[in-house]
Amino acid sequence: MARIGAALIDIDGVLTVSWRPLPGAVDALTRLRAAGLPFALLTNTTARTRASIANALAEAGFPVGSEDILTAPAVTAARLAEQHPGARCLLLNCGDISADLAGVRLVEADTREEVEVVLVGGAGACADFDYPALNRAFGHLQRGARLVAMHRNLYWRTDQGLQLDSGAFLLGLERATGTRAEVVGKPAGAFFATALAHLGAEPDRTVMVGDDVESDVLAAQRVGITGVLVRTGKYREQAVRDADGTPDHVIDSVADLPDLLAGLPA
Repeated sequence: MARIGAALIDIDGVLTVSWRPLPGAVDALTRLRAAGLPFALLTNTTARTRASIANALAEAGFPVGSEDILTAPAVTAARLAEQHPGARCLLLNCGDISADLAGVRLVEADTREEVEVVLVGGAGACADFDYPALNRAFGHLQRGARLVAMHRNLYWRTDQGLQLDSGAFLLGLERATGTRAEVVGKPAGAFFATALAHLGAEPDRTVMVGDDVESDVLAAQRVGITGVLVRTGKYREQAVRDADGTPDHVIDSVADLPDLLAGLPA
C-alpha cells in the first residue's frame, strides 16, 4: 500500500445493507486497520447520528469508532455555521439527527416565524417527510428561503430492494420554485475536502470506495481522488453505462479492496 496513503469508504451498500455487514466487509476493514492505512467512513445517511452509526458498526464487528465517521448532517451543521450563522432552519428529514446538527437553529414544522433555510435530509415513510411537509417547504421557498440539501441521492438499497430517497423530491422542489439547492454531502467537493482534511491526506494518494458511480466515485475523481466502484449496494450496470465518466477501478465488493490497494504501483 505504498502509493495510497488513505481511504474514504462509503457505508451503506459498501460495508452494510440495512446495517447488516456484507460478506467480507468486516475482514476488509480489519485488514486495512492492521496495515496502518488511515480511513474515514463517509455517509450521506441522515437517519442516524455518528454515535449511533458507530455503535451499529462496532456491534457488527467493524473496528471503528465515532471518530472514523463523517456524516452529511455533521458536515452540514459546520457549513451552516459558516455560511448561514443563526439562520432559522426548517428540517425536512426522517430520523432524529439533532445531535449531529449542534448549533443549527431548527424551528418547528408549524412555525409562524420567517424560515431562512429549508434543510433537506433523507426521505422515508414518516410524517416528517410527507406531502404536507413538502408543501410547507415549498411555501417557505416561494417566500425566499434558501434551499440546502444534505445530499441529492435519488435512491438507496435496503434488504427490501431500492427505495426512493430525497433527491427525487429535491428535484421537484427545485423545478417548482426555480431555485437550485446548495448540496453539502456527497457529491459536493467540499465534503471530500473535509474528509481529506480530517485524515490529513492528499487527494492523489487517497481512494474513495462507493456503490454510487456518480455521487461517490466520479465526484471523488473530479477532485483528484482515485475512485473505486463496488458491484454491491445500489450498483447497476445501466447507471455505469449512463455515467458521465469511467471509474478508475471496479471491484466485486469491498472484500477485494485490500488486495486492490496492495497491487497498485508504488
